[in-house]
Amino acid sequence: MKDSDHNSFESLLSASQADILKKYTHYLEGLRMSPSTVTTYRSFIVFLLLFWKERPLSELDNPAVQRFIEVVVKRRKYGISTHRQLVSALKHFGDRFLESGIEPEVLKRPKRSRILPNVLSKEEVIDLLRATYNLKHRMVLALLYSCGLRISEVLELRIANIDIDRRQVVILNSKGRKDRYVVLAESTVPLLINYISSYRPRNYLFNGTDHGPYSSTSIRAFLKRSCRRAGIRKRVTPHTLRHSYATHLIENGVNLRIVQELLGHSKPETTMVYTHVAKKDLLAVRSPLDTTLLELRSSDKNLLNQSLSGNLNG
Repeated sequence: MKDSDHNSFESLLSASQADILKKYTHYLEGLRMSPSTVTTYRSFIVFLLLFWKERPLSELDNPAVQRFIEVVVKRRKYGISTHRQLVSALKHFGDRFLESGIEPEVLKRPKRSRILPNVLSKEEVIDLLRATYNLKHRMVLALLYSCGLRISEVLELRIANIDIDRRQVVILNSKGRKDRYVVLAESTVPLLINYISSYRPRNYLFNGTDHGPYSSTSIRAFLKRSCRRAGIRKRVTPHTLRHSYATHLIENGVNLRIVQELLGHSKPETTMVYTHVAKKDLLAVRSPLDTTLLELRSSDKNLLNQSLSGNLNG
């Protein structure tokens, strides 16, 4: 949801509802949740308060919350991931407002979707970088892929976070409030030095207006243009480059535990999805059709030069 949309809905709250929202926000901040999570959860509670109107919180029980979930998920066409975030926000609301009739432990999140991430081939990554002619834009995409960074991590990068001599980049206060080190690819060092000497960034590695952080909208826009020039027809987002990085590491034989550390995943299950995308082992499997034809050709020399495309009518 855009900030403007959220603000327009929030303006519809009464004074008492706005006070409830304020208390909820302070509760989330007290749990040291990230600003983006607080903003997302707040937006869900705005809808809840508008749905519940001025009725007492003591009458807001699980059946009522379930009805709200059904209405908002259908009306706003939430996907599984957003639906899960909604339920998490409601659980926290029940924890904060004990006077309500909500039993947080009874509220159930839908199961996660097991959709495999979209990845680029190694050749497509090179084509993409070559099709990105602007130095700053190429540097952004090179770091997204070569370090496996989230777009928020690239935007928050500062020059002091990069140690060229040790080939390391330190990612501070990332998702889950964790710091981690990632490897700075040797092939990106000349590009990085060229970029810094040309643009002379201040504060952030990639400056936007007034020396603030660069815009995620700008990154998505030039990534789309570069994909078009490179002839890549897949749906590619900045996170696709992170997915591709992880998949290519596993295809290169890097241990799953190391990949988990490099990506900053708290659970190995999150990293394991890339084992389903990596093609190294899959490409080594021979189709039973190929095996059968090979066996027949070895036993009958008359079949040596025949293929499935031969002896076709029409």
